[in-house]
Amino acid sequence: MTKPIIYQLLPRLFTNTCDHCVPNGTIVQNGVGKMNDIDSAVLDNLRELGVTHLWYTGVIRHAQKTVYKGIPACNPYIVKGNAGSPYAITDYYDIDPDIAVSVKQRMREFENLVTRTHDAGMKVIIDFVPNHVARQYRSIAKPDGIEDLGENDNKDLAFSPHNNFYYMPGQQFAPGIDLGHGDGFYYEKPAMATGNDCFHPYPNVNDWYETVKLNYGVDYTTGDRHFNPIPSTWHKMLDILHFWASKGVDGFRCDMAHMVPVEFWNWVIPQVKDAHPGVIFIAELYNVGIYRDYIFNGHFDYLYDKVSLFDTLRAVTTGKAGASAITGCWQAVEGIGDHMLNFLENHDEQRIASPQWAGNPLKALPALVVSATMSRAPFMIYMGQELGEPALEAEGFSGKDGRTTIFDYWSVDSLRRWYNGGKCGTRRLTKQERELRRFYKQLLRLCNKEKAIAQGEFYDLMYANYNNMNCDKIYAYYRHYKQDKLLVVANFGDSDENIALCTPQHALDVMGMESGTYQARELITGNKLQVTVAPGNLIELTVPKHNAMIIKLM
Repeated sequence: MTKPIIYQLLPRLFTNTCDHCVPNGTIVQNGVGKMNDIDSAVLDNLRELGVTHLWYTGVIRHAQKTVYKGIPACNPYIVKGNAGSPYAITDYYDIDPDIAVSVKQRMREFENLVTRTHDAGMKVIIDFVPNHVARQYRSIAKPDGIEDLGENDNKDLAFSPHNNFYYMPGQQFAPGIDLGHGDGFYYEKPAMATGNDCFHPYPNVNDWYETVKLNYGVDYTTGDRHFNPIPSTWHKMLDILHFWASKGVDGFRCDMAHMVPVEFWNWVIPQVKDAHPGVIFIAELYNVGIYRDYIFNGHFDYLYDKVSLFDTLRAVTTGKAGASAITGCWQAVEGIGDHMLNFLENHDEQRIASPQWAGNPLKALPALVVSATMSRAPFMIYMGQELGEPALEAEGFSGKDGRTTIFDYWSVDSLRRWYNGGKCGTRRLTKQERELRRFYKQLLRLCNKEKAIAQGEFYDLMYANYNNMNCDKIYAYYRHYKQDKLLVVANFGDSDENIALCTPQHALDVMGMESGTYQARELITGNKLQVTVAPGNLIELTVPKHNAMIIKLM
C-alpha cells in the first residue's frame, strides 16, 4: 500500500520559458508551455521528488481568445482572460490546442504524455468538469454516434429532464459585463442558466458568466428530482468518462462535485470502475456535512478536506487559531480520514509565500508536515509550491491576488528557473528555494518509505499534554504500524519551543508498545537521540520555530 502524492500542474504554464511576460499578453507575446516539453527528464525529476500521480490541469479544450484554423472560435466577451478558464469546457472530447506543438496531432501528443508518465512510474489524473460547460460548447471531436450536449434540447421549456441545459424562454442573456458591439457582440436567446446556479439571465462579474449549468434532472424551481428514466446528461457524462479512461487516464478530479446530485455519482462511478479497474475519483467538495454521503453513496475514493484541515492549518499558521484546533479536524472525519485529500495549495488557493497567506514559505513547514503525515490519506502539492512560489505578479484577468493565474498566458518565475530550458535542476534557484525543495523531497519520500505514515494508525497526544507545552503553537501525535513508531511534533510558533511531552499509558496500549528507553533518529535532520517512553516520563525536546520533528523510535 502506498500513499498517493499528487502533483498538480498546468502544462500551459509549467514549461513556459518566456522571461518577459506582459500583463494581459497574448500567446504570441507571452508564450505557452507544451505537453511535449513534459519529457522523461521532467517526469523523472518529479518522480524523484516523491510524486506518484500527476494531475494535468487544463488539458481538455476550453474557451480561449486565441483562434486556430478548424476549431470554432470563442466570442472574446465571454472568455475570462486571454487563455481562458480550464473549467469552461468547449469540447469534452478534445485537447486544448495551446499546449500542442502540432495542433492537428494534439490528441496524439496527449496520449504520448500519458504513456511517458506511466513509463516514468506515475499515474495520470485529469479534470472532469460535470457541473457546467462554456457558453459556446460545441464538440467537433466527439466519436461517431455520440449526441452533442444540447443538440436535441427543447429550448421552449425552462426545464425538462430530457434537456441538457436550463433555459429562460423568451429572455436574452444580459449579464453585468460588456458583451461587445457590432459583429463581435455575444447574443444568447433564450438565456441559459449560469454554472454557479444562477437561474436568471443577469449574472454579474463575480458569477461564472462564461459557463452554463448542466441539467442532471433536478428541477430547481420545485426541487423535484427526475432520475427515472435516467436523464440524457447522465449517459453523456458516462460516455465522456469512458472515453478518457480508455486513453489511459488513471483518475478524475471532479470539479465542484457537490453541485451534481449524489445519485449521479452513485450511478456513474461503479460503471466506470467496472470497465476500467483502478481508476480513482476525487471530489472537489466544500461541505463536511455531506462527506460521508459522497463517499458511501457517491463512491468517491477521495474528497478535498479544504473546509476542515486546510482552513484550520492556514489559521494556525497565521496565528488566527491555536494548534490544538487541529484535533477537531481528524475528529470531524473519524472513520473516513483515509478518503480525504490533504493539501496546502492548489489553483484555487492563494500561494503560501504570497503576502495574502504566510508571506514566507518556511512559516508553513509545520503545516506541511502535519498535512502530509497525520493520516494515510493522499497529499497534494501545486506546481512551484516546493520552490516557495509567491505569485506576486498581476498577470492579467486575475489581478494581483496571491494566486498563480489560470486565465492568462504567463510564465512562473520559480518554475522557469527550475525547468532551465529542460535541464530540470537547482542551479538557477536561490539558496532558500533549493533548501525548501530539498525539504519537500525528503518529506514526500518519507510518506511512502515509512510504513507508519503510509499504512499506520494515528494517535493524538494533545489531550494528555495541555499542561506540558504551549498548545497554541505545538501539535504532537504518534503514527504507528506494527513495530514502526513515529513521534511527530510540529511548532507553529515564531520561536523555538522547549517541551516536555507525556505519552499516556493508553497510547502505549494502543500502539502495543512497552515502556522503555529507545534509540531514535529524527528523520528530517538525521540526528540521533535517546527517547524514554513511559507514562511517568516526560520526553524533553526543543522544537525549532516554524518547523517539525519526525522522530523514529528504533
